[in-house]
Amino acid sequence: MATPSNTYTHGHHESVLRSHRWRTAENSAAYLLPALRPGMTLLDVGAGPGTITVDLAERVAPGQVTAVEVSESVLELPRAEAARRGAHTITFAVADVHALRFPDDSFDVVHAHQVLQHVADPVLALREMRRVCRPGGVVAVRDSSYSDFDWTPRPPELDEWLDLYLRAARANGGEPDAGRHLAGWAREAGFTDVTATTGHWVYESDADRRWWGEMWAERILRSDMAGQALARGLASQEDLERISRAWRDWAATPAAAITIPHGEVLARP
Repeated sequence: MATPSNTYTHGHHESVLRSHRWRTAENSAAYLLPALRPGMTLLDVGAGPGTITVDLAERVAPGQVTAVEVSESVLELPRAEAARRGAHTITFAVADVHALRFPDDSFDVVHAHQVLQHVADPVLALREMRRVCRPGGVVAVRDSSYSDFDWTPRPPELDEWLDLYLRAARANGGEPDAGRHLAGWAREAGFTDVTATTGHWVYESDADRRWWGEMWAERILRSDMAGQALARGLASQEDLERISRAWRDWAATPAAAITIPHGEVLARP
């Protein structure tokens, strides 16, 4: 049977990677850290630039970590991060989360951060993650919920940005509000021991606000999302430029802030 497929909304433009490289185990996987022990084997699904992957590898060393991505070209990113930080317990493989190329019961921990919002069939993905997780192990997933983003001030162009992102992501086969659904998806995938929590990123300092706003001002013009929005007729170039200016204005506004909520699940086979 053919595995489901969809299109990654963000792509790998430098403006996207700038955001992803900010992520660490502490700010993006704190809910998982108490479950980790030295010597565990861990699968990191959708390793991205590898910053979280290497952090997790340091916590389970000398246990082996396997980092997977959808293509060899994308795997160059976590490979480079592992080499930069001297992480020698990580191996790399191309894999589709809908059909993981590993035997049953292969890993003590299976982790995915901001992955299920982009896949065509998140329940099937969780079934595969459950299959390769050993009895007594844990599957850990965390995703944001875009519709629950909260920011101030709230100019209309940024509401337009949110609406555009929701439409673009769903046109690509994803669910941008995945954080709301993780626990239900996990139970549908066959997990009976499911612990659901929430976490937040908050950008409100001058530096954080400028970093976030300037990053999205560029992403809305340069990332894969921009090309997809134009190709599908979801927005015009003038729309994207107006939204970009609004993000820059927001970033320069004293006391502006944005809160990004996430759903988190620890599920045990």
